[in-house]
Amino acid sequence: MKQLLIVFSILMSISSITYADNMIVPTSREQIKLSFAPLVKATSKAVVNIYIKTNFKGNKQRFNPFFNDPFFNQFFGNRGFGQMQDRVQSSLGSGVILSEDGFVVSNAHVIGNADEIVVVLSDGREFKATKILIDKKTDLAVLKISGEKFSYLKINDSDNLEVGDLVLAIGNPFGVGQTVTSGIVSALARSTIDISDFNFFIQTDAAINPGNSGGALIDMDGSLVGVNTAIFSKSGGSLGIGFAIPSNMVKTVLNAAKMGDSKLITPWTGVSGQRLSSDIAKSIGLKGTKGVLVKQVSPKGPAYKAGLKTSDVILSVNGHEIESPEGLKFRLATIGIDNQINFKIWRKFKTMDISFKSMKAPEIPKKDETKITGNNPFNNVIVANISPALNHEIDGIDKDSGVAVIGIEGFNRMGLRIADIILSINGNEIIEVKQLKEILSKNANSWQIKILRNGQVISVVIR
Repeated sequence: MKQLLIVFSILMSISSITYADNMIVPTSREQIKLSFAPLVKATSKAVVNIYIKTNFKGNKQRFNPFFNDPFFNQFFGNRGFGQMQDRVQSSLGSGVILSEDGFVVSNAHVIGNADEIVVVLSDGREFKATKILIDKKTDLAVLKISGEKFSYLKINDSDNLEVGDLVLAIGNPFGVGQTVTSGIVSALARSTIDISDFNFFIQTDAAINPGNSGGALIDMDGSLVGVNTAIFSKSGGSLGIGFAIPSNMVKTVLNAAKMGDSKLITPWTGVSGQRLSSDIAKSIGLKGTKGVLVKQVSPKGPAYKAGLKTSDVILSVNGHEIESPEGLKFRLATIGIDNQINFKIWRKFKTMDISFKSMKAPEIPKKDETKITGNNPFNNVIVANISPALNHEIDGIDKDSGVAVIGIEGFNRMGLRIADIILSINGNEIIEVKQLKEILSKNANSWQIKILRNGQVISVVIR
């Protein structure tokens, strides 16, 4: 009987290995009692708390009519009618040490415009940090601390993750102190949650809460596979749907910081694409809707010169299958500049390969970034000349030349938006920023303005 039990145990072990593709699931009480404690001890020293302090000057304090009311002054203090007050805002988040010499990665939204940053290790020691790189498009920030050799996490290849893999999330939720939660990878390549410009996230059910942002998502090897960034929640707490930036993007941004870049510079291809609908896929002979339909290819771009055409479908990039425009954008960003890009495309009912070298988008003409001021409809608007570099920097610009809105500081009565393109003013076609400034410097009784927004021309008359 004892021999039969031994054989049965061996067979169970073999079946679990075969079924799970060389991954073993628990088959006994002893295996279920296994603990994550050794893994946590080996990794938790590299996860830190980040405290920031931001100083706001008085012009950030808006007018409040209640400041002159004696009743409200009991609570808010006698600030005077319209008086502006300086204030200091403190906040906290998490971070991960990724090198022995003290490079720390967190979220850009955690760091923001911080004036002071303090990194606190798990043993309570504090280090002042220097901002090296803040990249809002990826929502990643790189800091630097110094003074000793630090414990750090190795970066694993996030492409090796599979749905169902065990992961741990380590961070500082709600400021209660370092906290570890466990879960699994719930999904990969999530691209519909609109958190950053690179919507390509690992989804996990490991509990993530406010304060976890910038913390580590680690695999069972004790390596970083993601940086925890956001949660889906109706209450502000964890509902088991958390999102992390894949470690391959983290590694790309970290390398950029080590090379001295202040933000991530991504390759320019001159390609814009859209999702495949089932009808279009069927009409061109594709069985599924995976891939990106090429909507436009700039004749000045490297992809066009390599032979890519409108209506081609990009199926993969450097061997990675592409399912959406967000996935394409992510894969290109992790390639870097001056490296080989290999597209597998679908054209005329067959696959083809197109290769070219990744390059930085050229700034031709020069940006000439300018803030418009004065008694005109564009007061407080920041404009720039359109170039491949500006197109690459700001999504939504639908022209290859002209002048675009790239920022708004303060009130603008026209209700302009970033990426709006100024087509004409009082019948004058707008070609460059210099010309725009000359036209706006002249007094006018009325302004007839045409702008291009999301492919539609909008005409406005302001008197």
